[in-house]
Amino acid sequence: MTPEMEFAMQASQMSADSIKAIAMAIAAGLGVLGPGIGIGMLVSKALEGIARNPEAAGKIQSSMILGIAFVEALGIFALVVAFVIKFA
Repeated sequence: MTPEMEFAMQASQMSADSIKAIAMAIAAGLGVLGPGIGIGMLVSKALEGIARNPEAAGKIQSSMILGIAFVEALGIFALVVAFVIKFA
C-alpha cells in the first residue's frame, strides 16, 4: 500500500470519528432539552396546584415525582442513544 493511500484512509477515519462526535453531541443536547423543559413545566404546574389547594399537596407531590421519573427516563434514553452513536 502506498503512503498516499494510507494517508487517505487515516483522513477518512478521522472524519468518521469527528462526525460521530458531532452526532453524539447533537443527540445528547436535543435529547436532554425536551425532558428539561418538561420537568420545568411539570414542577411549575404542581406548585400552582399546591398554591391553590394546599390540602392536596401530598397527592400532587407524589404524582409530580412519578411524572419527573418518567420524563427523566426519556433523558437517560437519549443519553444512551448518544453513546451508542459514538461507540458503534
